[in-house]
Amino acid sequence: MTAVLVINSGSSSFKYQLIEMDAETTLARGLVESIGADESHIVHDVIDDDGAAESFEQTTQIPDHTAGFTAMLDAFADHGPSLAQHPPVAVGHRVVHGGARFFEPTVVTNLVKINIQDLSELAPLHNPANVEGITAAQQTFGDVPHVAVFDTAFHQTLPPEAFTYALDADTAKRHRVRKYGFHGTSHKFVSEEAARFLDRDNAALNQIVLHLGNGASMTAVRGGESIDTSMGLTPLEGLVMGTRTGDIDPAVVFHLHRRADMGVAELDELFNTKSGIYGLSGLKDMRDLTEQANAGNEAARTALDVYVHRLKQYLGGYFFQLGRVDTIAFTAGIGENSAQVRAETLAGLENFGVKMDAARNERRSRGIRVISADDSTVTVLVVPTNEELEIARQTLSAV
Repeated sequence: MTAVLVINSGSSSFKYQLIEMDAETTLARGLVESIGADESHIVHDVIDDDGAAESFEQTTQIPDHTAGFTAMLDAFADHGPSLAQHPPVAVGHRVVHGGARFFEPTVVTNLVKINIQDLSELAPLHNPANVEGITAAQQTFGDVPHVAVFDTAFHQTLPPEAFTYALDADTAKRHRVRKYGFHGTSHKFVSEEAARFLDRDNAALNQIVLHLGNGASMTAVRGGESIDTSMGLTPLEGLVMGTRTGDIDPAVVFHLHRRADMGVAELDELFNTKSGIYGLSGLKDMRDLTEQANAGNEAARTALDVYVHRLKQYLGGYFFQLGRVDTIAFTAGIGENSAQVRAETLAGLENFGVKMDAARNERRSRGIRVISADDSTVTVLVVPTNEELEIARQTLSAV
């Protein structure tokens, strides 16, 4: 058996999965959170052959990430599966921002860590925590290679006209201002799974992937390569999200600074954590939003309309960028589970070859499924994403 350990490290927590790569099945997954707090929490799930999880929880004190990895090892030793029987051949790390430097999974060296740290100005909340997790994991698993897999890497194929902002060129170059895109591991995984499911050559397919979760992005994929994506320099650009504005007139920043005397930190918090669906409706969960909208809540209905309007705007743009669309794939929490969002997003697109089957759209299942009508020119799919498996695949390919 060939096992890969996948790590997704944050500033005060990290998630992990142990994946057996021969069958591509998850053996265990877990979360270590509130690192550095008075009370830290560990959840360790052991997954059986049918995919069912037996969960074990513990509250303790974990001062730093290195201690967190020790706690993770203890959880494996106490509850299984045995790392002696399933020793990781490599550790794969999610890294949010690779800038324009990293375009493929990269074996971690000291120089690579320095470069990831240097790119922290583009992702100050994520890259430093990613480096901290890598360092702690290297101390725990010192005998196997560690691989960095970058959220931005899939979008390194964007052409200059797609990634270039119409900003003074010298300023943009000096400060690395361009579109980078995010959710790349998900967009790559979903587009490849869609091609595999349809038994089509990915190199010949034109696809639009909608990753709709609390964070949301859309990508136009031609022949397996990203040619345009909605997120930009940061994950704030693009679609309306759970708490993020998405696209907004940049002069709103100047207006609120002058009129409301709001500073940079206050504006950052407003745009990233107090806006989007939450800012419009006071609700954070799409299930609550659709329920309230259907019940006549005017604010909820407006928020849902704004959300769908932006989806249609980008969808139409990518139709024209691609010229021909073979598949549209919905993924992530909202994309996989909200039949209403899918139906409202694609309503009225029959002239573009998109015909939905209402019964298929309402039907729920755990796997990939077609939700378009048999006579739809464009095949519409729901494709469950698995970013951890994609990271594991890329990690194995690098070593």
